[in-house]
Amino acid sequence: MPGENLTRIEAHERRAVIDTRSYEVALDLTKGAEVFGSRSVVRFAATPGSATFIDLIAREVREITLNGRELDPSVVFRDSRIQLDGLEEENELVVDADCLYTNTGEGLHRFVDPVDGEAYLYSQFEVPDSRRMFAVFEQPDLKATFQFTVTAPARWKVVSNAPTPEPITHDEASTATWGFAPTQRISSYITALIAGPYEETRSELTNSEGRVIPLGVFARRSLWQHIDADYIFEKTRQGFAYFEDRFGYPYPFEKYDQLFVPEFNAGAMENAGAVTFTETYVFRSKVTDAVKERRVVTILHELAHMWFGDLVTMKWWNDLWLNESFAEWASTIATAEATEWTEAWTTFNAMEKTWAYRQDQLPSTHPVVAEINDLEDVQVNFDGITYAKGGSVLKQLAAWVGIDGFFSGVGAYFKKHAFSNTELSDLLVELERTSGRDLSGWSRKWLETAGVNTLSPVIDESGDGTISRFAITQTAPADYPTIRPHRLGIGFYDLKDGALTRTHSVELDVDGDLTEVPQLKGVRRPDLVLLNDEDLAYAKIRLDDRSLATAIDHLADIADPLARSLVWGAAWDQTRDAESAASDYVDLVLRNIGRETESTTIRTTLAQLQLAANAYVAPEHRDVTRLRVADGLWALAQAAGAGSDAQLQFVTAFASAATTAEQGQIVRGLRDGEIVLEGLTIDTDLSWQLLVSLAASGVADDAAIDAALAADNTAKGGEFAAQARAAIPTAEAKAAAWASLIDQDTLPNTIVRSAAVGFVHPAGRSLLGDYVGRYFDMLLPIWGSRSYKIAEYLCELLYPAPLADAALREATRAWLTGNPEAPGALRRIVLENLAGVERALAAQARDAE
Repeated sequence: MPGENLTRIEAHERRAVIDTRSYEVALDLTKGAEVFGSRSVVRFAATPGSATFIDLIAREVREITLNGRELDPSVVFRDSRIQLDGLEEENELVVDADCLYTNTGEGLHRFVDPVDGEAYLYSQFEVPDSRRMFAVFEQPDLKATFQFTVTAPARWKVVSNAPTPEPITHDEASTATWGFAPTQRISSYITALIAGPYEETRSELTNSEGRVIPLGVFARRSLWQHIDADYIFEKTRQGFAYFEDRFGYPYPFEKYDQLFVPEFNAGAMENAGAVTFTETYVFRSKVTDAVKERRVVTILHELAHMWFGDLVTMKWWNDLWLNESFAEWASTIATAEATEWTEAWTTFNAMEKTWAYRQDQLPSTHPVVAEINDLEDVQVNFDGITYAKGGSVLKQLAAWVGIDGFFSGVGAYFKKHAFSNTELSDLLVELERTSGRDLSGWSRKWLETAGVNTLSPVIDESGDGTISRFAITQTAPADYPTIRPHRLGIGFYDLKDGALTRTHSVELDVDGDLTEVPQLKGVRRPDLVLLNDEDLAYAKIRLDDRSLATAIDHLADIADPLARSLVWGAAWDQTRDAESAASDYVDLVLRNIGRETESTTIRTTLAQLQLAANAYVAPEHRDVTRLRVADGLWALAQAAGAGSDAQLQFVTAFASAATTAEQGQIVRGLRDGEIVLEGLTIDTDLSWQLLVSLAASGVADDAAIDAALAADNTAKGGEFAAQARAAIPTAEAKAAAWASLIDQDTLPNTIVRSAAVGFVHPAGRSLLGDYVGRYFDMLLPIWGSRSYKIAEYLCELLYPAPLADAALREATRAWLTGNPEAPGALRRIVLENLAGVERALAAQARDAE
């Protein structure tokens, strides 16, 4: 990736001398499978006599004309930049080039559907990839209008940010040209082009100002039968009504299309008026309620971005967190208050906060407001701090200033800064005005420092069973010693009539190392004490010994799903921190998960159970524990309600955990129909998941995978097949998978990701030792030669983490010591992987006690 970076200093210097006006971009999509034509006319103001550069990644540049002067591309175009000297007060630049399609999900991605051979295109530009499609000043604070003209096959659908016009056909109707109207002033990273023989369905809504907003849902032809467009439109309408009411600002764009596109790297992307989504959200097989709810949150997340991110945009990527955290918070509150998914905050705690706490304890943690020095910095900051911790902190801020004052401040912010760029201080000014609070101290402690605090109860008990003293201690990690103020609840839960029910609660402010809680003195000590009841604070919580014992035996008896989620999280944190044994966590899960009602809580907990069994239990206990976990999951699957969400989750978790020949025969029997669970349908995706399990355990071979792919020769089938082949526990299969990923650069992004996941399947642990040295040898060459996303997948996912031993730890430390000049983003990936191994070793030592 050399020569393609942009520093914050460079962006600031460029913004100081130019101001963009407009882009006219003509794209020719009829030039074959490798390249497309791109002709850009860029108009911008500048300081007379100054110099700057414009960004472009292209295979060939034919013409560069600046204010009528022809420039020699061989002289001025180098390393993704075109040098522009002798600028005038008003400038017109023309760049004519051939750009490359990608198969990495960056720039203009081209996908050929194996079902019908049709080509589908979509753009993905965040962070720095609009330059892969046209010449552009690639930074968020250089907004402009964008007018696209697109020539493509006449039978295609062509979608961009502005409404799709009627095309002008050519060549006896085999090709056509679409001339889109100019957009409003927006940043280049949220411009979009989606083209191909997509199917579509249309609807509309009338917004708060009486304007009719056209709506569209699009997907590939071979997936169209699985699109539930009416439901998507319903959630979209609910989101529109909620956000327009709460923000006090009408939807800012002309239309709203939602397009499900192939081989997408993220969950979705907030292109203005043309949102792209992963096809994971097109449900061709039964999915869990966790996935269904996540899709709703994602739909509302991207809709929230139309205001926060698209209408008002950060000046530089250090405020990326504010875009993403706000959308995460706003989508969760909208899901909880405007849709049927009323327990969305429980889901937020189970998934988002778990992610945030994990990320905040890595050596790569950073303040919510991160220091972003260049594009590589921002690429790796799409993380649990930017999304989940930031969203948690905003939830806390909204509670502190009052929800009405919070929304009023946000609405004023939109009105004042519409179609311009801002910094965090611009939002805080409006929130201070509407709430009457000084937020400088809050910002300093919560946004400008890193790390998560731990809150623990101190309880003294009198002889009669009442509390003689209750206090809360707050600690911080040595590297991030900030002690913060928290608003939180304390819940007392007692076991009565088979249920753990809250019998007493208080809400208070906690600050400093020790906070006394005199209002609890004299109250009878309950069976379980829950700090941060109602999940108001962002902090890890600890259970006292009595409460932990109660949780192990009776967690499932807690009536409130949010309280259960908090206890699940506390128990997991204590396990990860090696304060309690991983074997105890396994007991807790197997005894209680069968009665959990919240799908995302089940999903998160089962993933943690498998990590505990595979990496956190002592090596001498591992085989027995893995056997016990798999047997326990199979028993849970058999006992689950017919056709229930839990049944599906327990079956897939069992298949992933199966280790013995007997367990493998159960997996085979399920897939072949010899073993039947009432209500469980072995549909296409579940059949593949079971086959991956069989491949990983050495039961299924290439021939079985070939047969499955022949029956499901789809993009999704190809991903499952790549995962299954790479999971086969033979030296030959591992060598073939490694060669396909490292020795060549032809596989598309989703196949790379799937094969890498299969390669490190825990069932093949014994073979991974041979790849420790090869992993470290490939890091720098891969990082320097592949696109960012492909390099990230390979360097992150191929790390042989299932080994989780001292030898891997020492090899990782040796690479870091020997490569101090390695790119920061790459070192961060390796440091995070090392942290995972170090945490596993500490947990193993605790479990061995």
